[in-house]
Amino acid sequence: GRMIYDNVGDEFKAFDVQDGYGLTLWWKAGLKSAIVTAKKSRIVSRRAKACHITKVFMGAKDKAVAYEKLLRIFKVSDEEVCFIGDDLIDIPIMKRAGLAVAVPYSRPEVKALANYTTQAQGGRGAVRELIELILKAQNRWPA
Repeated sequence: GRMIYDNVGDEFKAFDVQDGYGLTLWWKAGLKSAIVTAKKSRIVSRRAKACHITKVFMGAKDKAVAYEKLLRIFKVSDEEVCFIGDDLIDIPIMKRAGLAVAVPYSRPEVKALANYTTQAQGGRGAVRELIELILKAQNRWPA
């Protein structure tokens, strides 16, 4: 998404309400989720808690290390993972995940690896779009 800094150096982030509700539906379906980000931000932790995100890795300069930990924690294989990314740092996981997803503004190298590219932009409904797609395909979408 986007980061905004004020003159004091405080960081602000905007989150999509529909993405948040989608993550809550994901959680209600009994599924697990994670955030793996190179940045460190208290607001991301707060948002993750509000959206029932199972695990958060911040300051992950090498996302593949965090990914390996997630595989062990969640007891899943690459084939069972859906990963959404947008930049070069995401490529190692994009190459491994069973369902690799990009957003429209992703770097070309990331899009080239994607099994699916969302219609919605990152931070503007892309997560909700993906969650709906998966839950509907699994017949878990609420009536």
